[in-house]
Amino acid sequence: MTVEVALSVMAGAGVTRLPICDEDDECVGEVTAAQLALVRGGSRYSDRLRVRDVLDRRSAPGSLALSG
Repeated sequence: MTVEVALSVMAGAGVTRLPICDEDDECVGEVTAAQLALVRGGSRYSDRLRVRDVLDRRSAPGSLALSG
């Protein structure tokens, strides 16, 4: 799911948090609308950027890799 689609789904559902699951349907964390908005506002943002690509698996589950 792209960042744009995730934000749209969250807005439509009226939620501020979105669980993120891997290909085995295991929850690997969650993101907030605020976190995704920060990513969308960043210089590395592209409309093809996927939420799973910004999850930072090196730190706390659900953390976002906002740089790099």
